[in-house]
Amino acid sequence: MLRVYTKKLGTVGIVCLQGRIVNGETAALRDAVDSQSNVSAVVLDLGRVSTIDAAGLGVMLELRERTQSRGIAFKLMNMTKLVSGVLEITRLNSVFEVTSGAEILLTVSPRIPATLELASCA
Repeated sequence: MLRVYTKKLGTVGIVCLQGRIVNGETAALRDAVDSQSNVSAVVLDLGRVSTIDAAGLGVMLELRERTQSRGIAFKLMNMTKLVSGVLEITRLNSVFEVTSGAEILLTVSPRIPATLELASCA
């Protein structure tokens, strides 16, 4: 089962994912990303993703394309070893932009020290 939570930091929409990004369980992810408005970037927090399959990768690629066509950056953060490995094997690690919590905080407020990390979604 995939649980999806959203939060907004300034003009950055964070979509927190927990569980499996697999065939038949991606509707909530699509809805969450599509509902992001007045944002300059959508960031998928993958820190609590336990499984991802080809259908899940396809949805992520589709969402990347749709957000970018609206002029919105699409990024990934807090990737687990499993997700990193799948992206590496499929060579999608060169397609998706990966960001850190510190980079997001700098985007939101340049006065926040770069050493401060954005906590993974709870």
